[in-house]
Amino acid sequence: MTIRPAPADTGIVFRRADLCRALCREATVKAVAANVVDTRLATTIGVGEVRVATVEHLMAAFAGFGIDNALVDLSGPELPIMDGSAEPYVALIEEAGIEEQSQPKHFLKVVREVAYRDGKSMARLTPHAGFRVEYTMNYDHPFFADKCQHAAVDVSTRAFVHDVSRARTFGFLADVEELRARDLIRGGSLDNAIVVDDDGILNTDGLRYHDEFVKHKILDAIGDLHLCGHPIIGAFAGYQSGHGTNCALLRQLLASPGAFVWTTCEAPDIATADHAGAFEYAANGVYSPA
Repeated sequence: MTIRPAPADTGIVFRRADLCRALCREATVKAVAANVVDTRLATTIGVGEVRVATVEHLMAAFAGFGIDNALVDLSGPELPIMDGSAEPYVALIEEAGIEEQSQPKHFLKVVREVAYRDGKSMARLTPHAGFRVEYTMNYDHPFFADKCQHAAVDVSTRAFVHDVSRARTFGFLADVEELRARDLIRGGSLDNAIVVDDDGILNTDGLRYHDEFVKHKILDAIGDLHLCGHPIIGAFAGYQSGHGTNCALLRQLLASPGAFVWTTCEAPDIATADHAGAFEYAANGVYSPA
């Protein structure tokens, strides 16, 4: 995977270099909600035969840094799993730096509540002077009985980097077997996921946060919501929601014109005193190699 700069108002675009050679044409897909084609255990975007799986962790890192424009070249159908969190992407972005561009930065501002429910899963977006992500888990499993299953984060770059980005993906052994059956997580191991069986965590190094499980759910939600195409000004609350619920909520929001407005340069009104993050940029952000 290689991340390259992109002109203002390009958005986040994934390019399958392997398919470009096979199809003898450009094989790209833009990271927007309309292009989500699969949400089973990960978020996959696609147009026609061009598909890119497991985009949520990189999209979360882009959201955490307020990056609107980037071209992501891939040599295969799935992003590298790295360590199962967004931290490696954060480190690379911090090393490369971010370039402010001359065009105004756009935000989607939620002005009316939108909710989506699917069985026991629920997600909603409500008006808020900033970007807040709240999540509640409710796993009916003995291992989770005494674990923290609720957290909320007022998202800034600082909060994302320190409180969210290191949270690793997790799942049960059955999930791992299903992903491998779909030819995904081919490099998956205990080095890049927290794996839980009936007796507890299989990882010998323990957890990075005391609430790492729910923090990873927040990380996933941040990444899924960045498929809006621009930073969101609003509050997200999820209950047992996954990629499918998150993306369905986002599509419902975008299909409800009275629920949001597009705005620019809101950053000074909603940034906090120690905020060094996404909403302070008055211009589009772009990944810029050093």
